[in-house]
Amino acid sequence: MTKRLQTYENDQIVVTFDPQVCRHTGVCVRGLPQVFNVRERRWVQLEHASAADIATQVARCPSGALQHHLKELKNA
Repeated sequence: MTKRLQTYENDQIVVTFDPQVCRHTGVCVRGLPQVFNVRERRWVQLEHASAADIATQVARCPSGALQHHLKELKNA
C-alpha cells in the first residue's frame, strides 16, 4: 500500500513528509518534540516553533523524508 505525501503549512513555511522515504530515525522528534510528536493525530504542529527553527530541524532529516520551503512574506 502506497502512503501519500503529507503537507503541513502555515503563513511562513510549508513542510512535507514522505512516509515512503522515512527511515524512522527519530531525529525530528528528538530535535524538536513540540513540533514533531508522533503521539498526536496531526503529528507535525508548526504553530509550536518558529519557521527558522523548523527549517533547521527539517534540514537534519537523514533520509530527506521531511522537506520544507519558506513562503515569501508579503508587504502589508
